[in-house]
Amino acid sequence: MQRERAAAKEDAKIYDYLKDEVGYRLADRIFDIKREFDVGLDLGCGRGHLSKNITDAAMKKLYMGEFSPAALESAAVPYCSNLIVEKLHIDEEEPLPFQTKYLDVVLSNLSLHWVNNLPGCLREVRRVLKDDGVLLASMFGGDTLYQLRSSLLMAEMEREGGISSHISPFTEVQDIGGLLGQAGFEELTIDTEDITIGYPSMFELLWDLQGMAENNASVTRKPYISRDTLMAAAALYQEMYGTEEGIPATFQIIYMIGWKPNPNAVLEPAARGSGQVSLKDLSRLDELVKEKGISGKVAFIKELEQSVRRYDYDDIGDGKSGKPDDK
Repeated sequence: MQRERAAAKEDAKIYDYLKDEVGYRLADRIFDIKREFDVGLDLGCGRGHLSKNITDAAMKKLYMGEFSPAALESAAVPYCSNLIVEKLHIDEEEPLPFQTKYLDVVLSNLSLHWVNNLPGCLREVRRVLKDDGVLLASMFGGDTLYQLRSSLLMAEMEREGGISSHISPFTEVQDIGGLLGQAGFEELTIDTEDITIGYPSMFELLWDLQGMAENNASVTRKPYISRDTLMAAAALYQEMYGTEEGIPATFQIIYMIGWKPNPNAVLEPAARGSGQVSLKDLSRLDELVKEKGISGKVAFIKELEQSVRRYDYDDIGDGKSGKPDDK
């Protein structure tokens, strides 16, 4: 209901700034993966915050899946005319409408935190991915809106003598790896970043959260907050975190990459001595910059990366087994 109301607003684009920014950053990470995908899915595409940044250089066909019909209808499609795009109404908590091992990549931008059965959703994503397929997603982390959360709790405790949840729960960073691992993903990469946005006061923040369809949707939430409690929370927010310009709101973004293992893949170690650089030279990075400039440093890092990918451990460890020791 919140997504439908937000998407139906005449000025809905005004509230897309955060999801558009994270969608752009997530799309940029696709190009860090040096391969071309045939078929991809943007799961929980919203108003196309991620999809509109996808090009035919990344994949040939993109499915845009969204639970809200109004959001799906208004979703912006990629600007690239050579990319085949198809919109689908998809509920993340139902079986995905794809055959097993059909997709090369599944993308999701700031949507998975709304899924009640996240482990089941991740297992379903793994099912529809081909062997060696990849899940690339972003979601809000547990530290999101900690300033607003603490201000509301303190104000409610002071004015009403008790507390209740006013912000939807978010997944903690330390839980993401376990969830992906339990779903069967491997070679996990998880990192976070904080995006802090300034607002004139707490009320503008609450208004924008509603416009983003990111206000609390918990079925156990308190139906309303009294005006007195809201005014107290706004004053506490300003006192504890505010400046003369206004108040900050921090959004913690969790980025995750997980690969579906390929049982037929065979990794062969490189021939002994084929590496061109040594991990022992890592301490010489500053010297390389002085001798050859930044280009020398970049070249060294690229060659080092290739050596590690080739499983060439000839110059580290005990020098006999070809594998690194604890160091």
